Amino acid sequence: MIIGVPKEIKNNENRVALTPAGAKELIKRGHSVYVQHTAGEGSGFPDAEYEAAGAKILPSIEATYDIAEMIMKVKEPIESEYKLIKENQLLFTYFHFASYEPLTMAMIESKAVCLAYETVEKADRSLPLLVPMSEVAGRMAIQKGANYLEKPLKGRGILLGGVPGVLPAKVLILGGGIVGTQAAWMAAGLGADVTIMDVSLPRMRYLADVMPANVKTIMSNEYNVRNLIKDADLIVGAVLIPGAKAPHLITRDMLKDMKPGTVLVDVAVDQGGCIETCKPTTHENPTFIIDDVVHYCVANMPGAVPYTSTLALTNATLPYAIQLADKGWKKAAKENADLVPGLNVINGEVVYEAVAQAFNLPYTPVEKYLA
Repeated sequence: MIIGVPKEIKNNENRVALTPAGAKELIKRGHSVYVQHTAGEGSGFPDAEYEAAGAKILPSIEATYDIAEMIMKVKEPIESEYKLIKENQLLFTYFHFASYEPLTMAMIESKAVCLAYETVEKADRSLPLLVPMSEVAGRMAIQKGANYLEKPLKGRGILLGGVPGVLPAKVLILGGGIVGTQAAWMAAGLGADVTIMDVSLPRMRYLADVMPANVKTIMSNEYNVRNLIKDADLIVGAVLIPGAKAPHLITRDMLKDMKPGTVLVDVAVDQGGCIETCKPTTHENPTFIIDDVVHYCVANMPGAVPYTSTLALTNATLPYAIQLADKGWKKAAKENADLVPGLNVINGEVVYEAVAQAFNLPYTPVEKYLA
């Protein structure tokens, strides 16, 4: 198979979908890998390393899309890429379709095969290609939140871990999944007073067992959310419903109950966000303020630490990429059930039900293509 790796062009997105080591593994199996010039530089992988692995360097994004049977990316295609995508071309990347209708409609029109990292799912309901970036984003949420609590950045002017004789900051984490767990570890390690909210009692039992003493758990419901936001200094949105929009756990009217300088970090913003007032921002302009509350809503947070993120992502995606390249997407999906829910759009039809529901589009069961 011919695999193309274009340079990411989303604002301040420095990750790349494939490392030179990953390229070498595909090439060893007889596949051809074409990498756009400087695609890996932002992650610390120069063209020379790809060439040493056996990949070929192409001068432009147009040439990369034109030659490839499978495109491997990190973030969803943006508008300038839509016209480059070909019918039957396999796109293997993060899409988050349910949060952006124009992207969904463009991929339907392209008649490409869209296999989304974020909805590849194992039998135990875990999301193996979302986990590594969720781990990075969860840890970064605390790193960024602690930074924006500083007064020059319009925060409350509070040190996350406090000092002897001064209480630490209160961190509220909405969601006890991968993002929430990683955020809690980081915040707890810095000495903060941490509370995790979730709707799953078994998950909270697990977290209560493994977390240090400065991490507490409480059932997530509107009453508890409204009470806890009044005292929180940093609130992390860590809610995910695979392939669908996240629910709004914090609504516009709740901001008035927060202390001035409270910081909100909505890691779920690329899937619609679990905080109503959070809209996607960029690394270039990461925050905005509503009712004296600082909102940090960067949709590609791991892009700020591309070396770590690229290695972590390739570790997870490469085994699936090899299967797709070796067998083609149909045979690979038939033989590995993990890939079936990853299929979102095929040849102009939406085959992932939550995406169809999000925009009131016709839904076609994916089995039509796998029969």
